[in-house]
Amino acid sequence: MTRGSLLKELAREILGEGAAEKVWRRVEFIGDLALIRTPLDMSPEELKPLALEILKRFNFVKSVWAAIPGVEGPYRLRKHVLLAGEDRSETLYREHGCVFKVDINKVYISPSLNYEHYRIAKLVAPGETVLNMFAGAGLFSIIIARYAKPRKVYSIDINPYAYHYMVENVRLNHVEDVVEPILGDAGEVVDSRLTNTSDRVLMPYPELALDYLDKALMALRDGRGWIHVYLHVKTAKGEHYLTKAEQLVAEKLASLGVRNYNISSKRKIRNVGPRTHQVVVDIKIL
Repeated sequence: MTRGSLLKELAREILGEGAAEKVWRRVEFIGDLALIRTPLDMSPEELKPLALEILKRFNFVKSVWAAIPGVEGPYRLRKHVLLAGEDRSETLYREHGCVFKVDINKVYISPSLNYEHYRIAKLVAPGETVLNMFAGAGLFSIIIARYAKPRKVYSIDINPYAYHYMVENVRLNHVEDVVEPILGDAGEVVDSRLTNTSDRVLMPYPELALDYLDKALMALRDGRGWIHVYLHVKTAKGEHYLTKAEQLVAEKLASLGVRNYNISSKRKIRNVGPRTHQVVVDIKIL
């Protein structure tokens, strides 16, 4: 039985058919922690019986947490409530042959970006300089360093805890000669030292990506290169999330005076709420 099938079966047994359909796909595993992304109409307390069963049935899981909807504060953190097991939020998370030390209460991490981490790495051409404006614990940056042949990856985050883990993860994955962790506000860092330096810019912070797009443009070498913009797109009835994402990017670029560009691709990553979708838009500035 697959992990997903087992989760679905457990949720049905413990929560009933209706609640199970809302919950079982929301379980994420980060190292030896299990996170249940709590539906808006349920409380963490209602999830405790399922958490206890997850702890029993998945031997590698040491603690189970409820992830409260939304992110908070300047460091973009989810709030978590311990449901069962060890009162420990730090773990080792493995992805694409890399290992990452993280604390779910101190740095944002989402296994749903697993495919994106590898997809972007395979797009990076040998010798590129890459700027990751919102790097977190360094997953995009380190996987790029391991699977592509960039000259340099500048890896910025304003969260001192994220920076701490990023530095350690760079060391754990032996990419010190490629990835440079930087603590600070991405816009200020671009202004002070990274203008006209990069061939490719990553903006994996949906709430801030459009606001910082002018800084991403400044960072591109000779004003040309790739920008990957991650957005949360809320749609009305009849709107398509990919069409709206392209429209939002086009409007922002127009407001910045940028006319010469191509949107090479756009894809949905996941649902993040009612009629709200996480989307990535790949832009080539010409």
